[in-house]
Order: sequence, then structure tokens, then C-alpha cells
Amino acid sequence: MATVDTGIAARDTHIKSDAFFDVAKFPTMTFKSTSVVKAGDHYDVKGNLTMHGVTKPVVLKLEEPSKEQMGMDKKPHRGFTATTVVNRKDFGVSYGPDSVVSDEVKIEIDIDAVQQ
Repeated sequence: MATVDTGIAARDTHIKSDAFFDVAKFPTMTFKSTSVVKAGDHYDVKGNLTMHGVTKPVVLKLEEPSKEQMGMDKKPHRGFTATTVVNRKDFGVSYGPDSVVSDEVKIEIDIDAVQQ
């Protein structure tokens, strides 16, 4: 959560405060997968997301991987992007009147997978 980036530094600081994600108390968000299923042109990665001290099941949409490329470390790399949308209130994150801030939070994960 310490790396949240909205493109506006002042907003990032506010979102990291105890008014929202309380990064001092909950510095990380974790996802543990339970299954992966091919779903058309992407994969559905089911698992448990822990955010703000609350764990809930979610599904990440994992796009097809990029073409394998040799990295500067001389090892093959592939890039992936995974996304999901969650309701912040389901994870105990609330702030002010509902009309001020959307309940929906889009989570986007960029992955650089390296073959070992």
C-alpha cells in the first residue's frame, strides 16, 4: 500500500493516511491464489485478498502474457497485468459521505515473471 499512486502526491498522502488505507498500520496488501482457470482470452486467478486487515475472496483477471524476452540479467522474462475491482467498504475502508469517494477500488498489478 505504500506504493499507491494516483498521479497526485497530495492525494496519495491522504489515501495512505488513517482516513483511508492506514498504511502505517496496514503497510501491505496481499493476494494468495487458490486456482487459475483459462477464461477466453485471459485467465481468472481466484484467491484471497487481504487489505486493511480484512481477507476476502476475489478474482483477478490476468491478461495473456507478453512474448518472452531476454532480460538484462540474461534470463527469460514475461510481463503480465492482473486487475480486479473491489468494494473498499468490504475491507473496512470508509471515508466521509458516499457521494465524495467511490466505493469501488480498481487494483492493477504489473508482473515481471523471470524464469529461474
